[in-house]
Amino acid sequence: MSTSNGGPATPEPEIGPAEIQAVIDRILAKDEAASAKGAGNRFAGPSSANDGERSSYDGDQQDLDERRALRRVAGLSTELEDVTEVEYRQLRLERVVLAGLWSEGTAEDAENSLRELSALAATAGSEVLDGIVQRRLKPDPGTFLGSGKAQELKDIVVATGADTVIVDSELSPSQRRGLEDIVKVKVIDRTALILDIFAQHAKSREGKAQVELAQLEYLLPRLRGWGDSMSRQAGGQVGGAGAGMGSRGPGETKIELDRRKIRTRMAKLRREISAMKPARETKRANRRRNEIPSVAIAGYTNAGKSSLLNRLTDAGVLVENALFATLDPTVRKAETADGLGYTLADTVGFVRSLPTQLVEAFRSTLEEIADSDLILHVVDVSHPDPEGQIAAVREVLSEVDARKVPEIIVLNKADAADPFVIERLRQREPRHIVVSARTGQGIAELLEAVSAAIPRPSVKLTLLVPYERGDVVSRLHQSDAEILTLEHVESGTRLDVMVREGLAADLEEFRQHA
Repeated sequence: MSTSNGGPATPEPEIGPAEIQAVIDRILAKDEAASAKGAGNRFAGPSSANDGERSSYDGDQQDLDERRALRRVAGLSTELEDVTEVEYRQLRLERVVLAGLWSEGTAEDAENSLRELSALAATAGSEVLDGIVQRRLKPDPGTFLGSGKAQELKDIVVATGADTVIVDSELSPSQRRGLEDIVKVKVIDRTALILDIFAQHAKSREGKAQVELAQLEYLLPRLRGWGDSMSRQAGGQVGGAGAGMGSRGPGETKIELDRRKIRTRMAKLRREISAMKPARETKRANRRRNEIPSVAIAGYTNAGKSSLLNRLTDAGVLVENALFATLDPTVRKAETADGLGYTLADTVGFVRSLPTQLVEAFRSTLEEIADSDLILHVVDVSHPDPEGQIAAVREVLSEVDARKVPEIIVLNKADAADPFVIERLRQREPRHIVVSARTGQGIAELLEAVSAAIPRPSVKLTLLVPYERGDVVSRLHQSDAEILTLEHVESGTRLDVMVREGLAADLEEFRQHA
């Protein structure tokens, strides 16, 4: 190359390997950012998790690291070209197309429902390629969508290369079979998808048993026989394809054997869950005997219940930007500002049209809400339809007889919400607190509301405790009693206290009557 003034050519300096790698990394980073910004479609769900959304109150989150280590890998197939590669096989990321029915409400409600289905699919580990919504008064009894729309769905599946169709409703066995015959790929419904997520995220022995029971209840009426796996009866000259004599089967088909095995397994799971129930009831009985107030955190999935529990108690419960991230209930001890103790319980999240199998299977867990003294109903105010979330949660609370429990609406994620939406909900729900579990906004106000709402000691006593009975004074300093005044006199410690009825009987010997 010549210089601009016609002088002798000057060789350009060589670029080292480090500079080349830096340029490549910068280009790749830009490509990843662009693809992340424009990836998917209008039905794309949330990312799996975002470290920036966690706070220091969430702890180390080791469970989250473990869950991420098992993520499925996009672009890799389970189909092997060479059997010697079996050591390197990876789970294939399913590519799905969504299908929904708009039979009531507005078009925006129908799209919000499909977006939620997309978030569920992403949580289950699939890649959402496209989605369709059909305006129809009621589902087609044969294919759910109708033959014309089902053919259109098939064209979308072929064009996108999808291998699964997810329908935003519960399909009957015949509807699922009819739709599969047209689209020629696997078809699952909303219920099966939610059950799959629960199966991935259940950690405790009780949670796994509850999910398996729900899956078997869903599977039982949907079993299908395939070709020769059916052990049909035949005899004489009635056997198909000239089977004739000697082809009589054993008399029970393979599908009947499978149904019997499933019923046997379901009976065993019910016995196991019943055997686990006394342990939970014993813990509740201990809290009731000690008259410890209990507060249950309930709400829609991904509303921020675990983040709120971590903020209030430093529980370190797993936090992830995904639906149904935590299933197993967590109970932690907490205290009011004036020293009154109570328990905080984080429960499984709810969702619109929560499968009845899950409500029944998790009934023992949901009883934690019905037995509480106060419900903190957490609502994601940054969601497009927070009123719909509130209605869906209250529907499930009614099913477990928890609507009689006092309720405080906690409008969470206020830092990311539209102020007009917050004001609309404040007008609608008179008993509410606006908070942000991530930033800490409104947490102090929430704690004050909890302190005012939980049952407090109701018996007022005036006591004179001898100095040699310091154990009694120490007992009154614990979290189930409230000391109003304390004075040291010649004969002992004089106290005005508020205690619960059970403790009042034990303190009768120290009581001073007016």
